Amino acid sequence: MILHNEMANAIRMLAADSVQTANSGHPGAPMGMAEMAVALWGEHLAHNPADPAWPNRDRFVLSNGHASMLVYALLHLTGYQLPMDELKRFRQLHSKTPGHPEAHITPGVETTTGPLGQGLANAVGMALAEKLMADHFNQDDFPVVDHYTYCFVGDGCLMEGISHEACSLAGALELGKLIVLYDSNGISIDGQITPWFGDDTAERFRAYGWHVIEGIDGHDVDAVSRAIASAKSTPTPSFLVCNTHIGAGSPNRVNTARAHGEPLGENELKLVREQLNWASAPFVIPEKIRQAWDNTAKGEKAQASWARMMHNYAKAHPDLYNEFNRRQTGELPDDFEAKAANHMAQTCQQAQTMATRKASQNCLNALAPDLPELLGGSADLTGSNLTNFTDCGAVRAGEKGGRHVNYGVREFAMAAIMNGLALHGGMRPYGGTFAVFSDYSRNAIRMSALMRLPVVHVLTHDSIGLGEDGPTHQPIEHAWSLRAIPDLDTWRPCDALETSVAWVCALRQRKRPSALLLSRQNLPAMVTEAAQQLGAFKGGYSLYQSEKFKVRVLLIATGSEVHVARIAANQLESQNIGVRIVSMPCTNLFDRQSQEYRAKVLMMERGDSVLRIAIEAGCTQGWWKYVGFKGDVMGIDTFGESGPAVELFQHFGLTTQHVVNRVLQRLEHNEPANTEVDDVTL
Repeated sequence: MILHNEMANAIRMLAADSVQTANSGHPGAPMGMAEMAVALWGEHLAHNPADPAWPNRDRFVLSNGHASMLVYALLHLTGYQLPMDELKRFRQLHSKTPGHPEAHITPGVETTTGPLGQGLANAVGMALAEKLMADHFNQDDFPVVDHYTYCFVGDGCLMEGISHEACSLAGALELGKLIVLYDSNGISIDGQITPWFGDDTAERFRAYGWHVIEGIDGHDVDAVSRAIASAKSTPTPSFLVCNTHIGAGSPNRVNTARAHGEPLGENELKLVREQLNWASAPFVIPEKIRQAWDNTAKGEKAQASWARMMHNYAKAHPDLYNEFNRRQTGELPDDFEAKAANHMAQTCQQAQTMATRKASQNCLNALAPDLPELLGGSADLTGSNLTNFTDCGAVRAGEKGGRHVNYGVREFAMAAIMNGLALHGGMRPYGGTFAVFSDYSRNAIRMSALMRLPVVHVLTHDSIGLGEDGPTHQPIEHAWSLRAIPDLDTWRPCDALETSVAWVCALRQRKRPSALLLSRQNLPAMVTEAAQQLGAFKGGYSLYQSEKFKVRVLLIATGSEVHVARIAANQLESQNIGVRIVSMPCTNLFDRQSQEYRAKVLMMERGDSVLRIAIEAGCTQGWWKYVGFKGDVMGIDTFGESGPAVELFQHFGLTTQHVVNRVLQRLEHNEPANTEVDDVTL
């Protein structure tokens, strides 16, 4: 008991001293959750500090990420490569101890948290990944995937609506290896939460189908440990209500909002040391306590035991063993490129008119059977998003083999759960909704980009082309809103082949998410030549160029507007005006190409002698960097309207005739034609 107290106080002092040194941070939550951490990390969590990526480790998620000093203290004390100097550099530029935990920066941090509630949803994804991987790989006497996902949450996480979305689904799927410990301290930034958070939280989780244990003294290590042991034996997810005091150990800040997000101050720190009977100087841990926390030997022993089992597993089930290792590395199967090339060749040959959402499903049907890690889903729009594929099967509680998740009307949770699936390893998740509803899931999409996770967001009904559902369902600003997220590739393909290119690029990515904006309406085949196909893999390329006339107009378009531009080119050529059409399905990828390539595609060597006009059924703001001040953009900078798609394109001025008229006006069409022919090669 005494050692438990000292172990907890080590966390308290490291948190308080680090925040004080940085003059910034949140000491209260780590101080309040210290005994919870001792119970979990000291007695239950299976992990190896020498190998933070050990596949069969238990996952720990700190959803209330402002309490980051809790996990940094734990990682340091248990033996991870996080030296004390990094704790002294808490919240400093380029330290391994940023203000909120960031995956891939700090060894041992499983996910980036800070936006409250998303860590909890990430944990649901990790637990789902564990279940699906276990269903696929575990054999008699070989439980090669057998671990728990633990998550600490605070009041703020549970106020966020995403907690309802994610935990409702977790209960329905009976994710029994998910254990959530609730730091119930009754305090948030604005003070006592009772006036604005009066939920019966325990009953709420019982209603989800969770195993709930209430009334746990969160400052009693043995009580918390017993609750965790009970939770590990239940077939449903568990919710442990741990009653704590924020800022425990601080005589004047305990149970106050001031403990939440500001340093305690030097005078209060002295009082904390006196109350805790902590004689050590800042950042000094007595050797007895350090040894009690060190998990190096225990972790190496646990991983070594698992490795011996894997050695025998390799002999008994070599194919599964090889697949397991491949999926852990994130590498695609050896024959992926050949099968992708074959599918694209067939798509070129068929040259069918179809909606790009249907082309996406065709691509999944061609590639998914040989990508067992690919896990699909939809936010209650499977028949519209077409995210299912032949014989994919549904993920259901008590059943094995499903590869498609019915997320229900839970866009935000779906995106955050997919992040958890990707973080776990061994899974490549994608999920669908309407493009306009990416607003619901935007912060989780942003988090997937921040964490550089290869998640695919399938966003259909990409424009006013969806028609009669009207402005509530018609995305206007969404394409550029998504393109603005760093490290996210946003695709808006013009036909079936570009859709396949988008999928292949998304699947090749190992450290970048993708968003695929796909049409509801049918689009004609536009891309057939191999050279054009290769150009699509660069995000933007010359789709068509006049052979008889020198180019005077360069039309840049995406999605359904590429066909509009192509027909406009024919009409302009009938008036002796040469045209180049640039299809730019992914501006993000195009922008990563060499300056030489981009300049050549956009004919920058011709300067302002070429009129550049961008055409897209969405807001215009992002296109000006490609067309220049003397160029033009045809788009929509208002909300949409309800009506048939054909009428809407006419109403918003995005038809072939509108394009032709705009070009003629800008060229002041009395100018004589130049019939000298350009070089059409790129």
